[in-house]
Order: sequence, then structure tokens, then C-alpha cells
Amino acid sequence: MVQSGKAAPKHSLSAGMAAITSRDNRWLKRFRSALGGEREDDGMVGVEGLRMVEAALGSGLRIEALLVSESGERQMERLAPLLGGAQILRTSDRLFAGVADTQAPQGIAALVQTRQATVEDLLRGCALVAVLVGVQDPGNVGTILRAAEAFGATGAATCSADALGTADPLGPKALRASAGSALRLPVVHGLPASALLPKLRAAGVKLYAAAKEASEQAPRSGSPSLRPWEADWKSPVALLIGNEGAGLPEDIMRAADARVSIPQAAATTPIGIESLNAAMAASVLLYEAMRQRKARR
Repeated sequence: MVQSGKAAPKHSLSAGMAAITSRDNRWLKRFRSALGGEREDDGMVGVEGLRMVEAALGSGLRIEALLVSESGERQMERLAPLLGGAQILRTSDRLFAGVADTQAPQGIAALVQTRQATVEDLLRGCALVAVLVGVQDPGNVGTILRAAEAFGATGAATCSADALGTADPLGPKALRASAGSALRLPVVHGLPASALLPKLRAAGVKLYAAAKEASEQAPRSGSPSLRPWEADWKSPVALLIGNEGAGLPEDIMRAADARVSIPQAAATTPIGIESLNAAMAASVLLYEAMRQRKARR
């Protein structure tokens, strides 16, 4: 509450907010667990910071509540056109810091009801699906989803294979790396690759496996090896992206219609640069897919 003798901030919405003054408040407990990455069966997730809250408000998803601290109130004018009927809760900077997942909280967070995407959602139109298989770094997962949305993918799937899972796309680090794409893009999470790939193939989707230089993996697989511009990205396609270190499992490599590898400049030193990481490679290949599709139109 505003203390006597002090003017309220010019754009304060305090009058319309419920004030929270106890760290044991049930709303603070909900925000603490959601912003920490815990997710209940209802699919509710927590997002924090002006950009992420703005992305959530503009996504069309249901916002259960906004939590705004004293320092976060100055952002409310910018967010006002997007608020709709969202419930707004006010608390102190000290209590907000106790629930935040970031080191320098901006004083604003939201509880967001995420969509439950299906495989059919990924296949709408001329499908372009990013399939992450065992991508364990949340930053890579979020960056790939951001690139997928930017380059026109119809959706993504985060899969497990050989007991190796993919990081939760709605976890705090992945959400931040995706810059909100994980909220907007249809994403199927947790489906084994062995269950997803037959469904994609039955729907007429080509399977392209992102691979290292062709010479390194050609003897291990009978599928042809292509450069990005040699692949046909204009038809329905799924791009398979493997684990940061091990790549795609051998059985998935063999099942793909083709391996796609990105050529690199020759090394200028004895050690040279390693192959591109999962997020960089996915971004290059998804961009080529968009380029071909735009050229066709």
C-alpha cells in the first residue's frame, strides 16, 4: 500500500490490485513453484520479466494472474492495452524477490495456461516440423523453438530416444531462450521418437536428419546425404535434431529419408572449429526451408 505523505506513481494501478503482504500467501506459493519450473497437470506455467509477460499477454493464452511488485508497477502502462480481465496482484519488491527465478527481478510475472498441442496441430498446412530428439540444454531447446517460429515452422516436438529425453520447452530457461515462442508455437512434448516418426511418415512428411559432415556418417547409414540447398523443403518436412554431443540415434538416422549436413569453411589452425551446435544448425536449416518456400510462392 502507498504510505501516507507519498504520492502514488503516476501510472499506478494499485487501486485495482489485491495487495499481498505475507510470504505465506497462497498466490506467492503458486508463483514460487511455477517460476521455479514446477508444473501441475493443468499446464499452468510461470513467466517472469516484462518481455515474457508481454509475450504471454499477446499470445491469446489465458492469464490466471499477474504479480506486480512496487518497482514493476512502472511497466503497467505499457501492458495496459493487453491486460483484459487478468487478475492483478500487488506485492513488495522484497516478497517478489523471494518467488522470482532471476537474479535481477523486474518486478512482474504471470501465471499462464499453456495449450496442449497434438500431432495433428503440427501438420496443418504444408508441415514444417522441428523434432528435437534428446536435446538436453534448455537454452538450445528455447533457441530452436524461437528459430522455428521465426522461419515459419508449423510446430515442434520435443522427444525422447534411447532413454535420453529433451529438456522441457516450458521450463524457465527454455522459455526465456525462446523469447515467448514456446508459448505461441504448437509444441508436443515428451512423445517418444519411436511413436512420433511413424505418425509423421504416415501423414506424408519427409524426415530429414540433421547430421555432421557427410563423410563422417555416410558409412553408418543407407540414407542419402544432402547439402541444405539440395534438400526439398517445399513439401511437408520434419527436421530431426539430435543430442548436443551424440547426435541422433543410429536407428533414427537410418529411418530418415535423407541426412542434411551443413558445410563449413576449412580449418585455419590444427584444431579448428567444431561442428555447429544443435541450435545453430537447426537455425541454418530452418532458414533454408523458409527461403525455398518463399521462392516457390
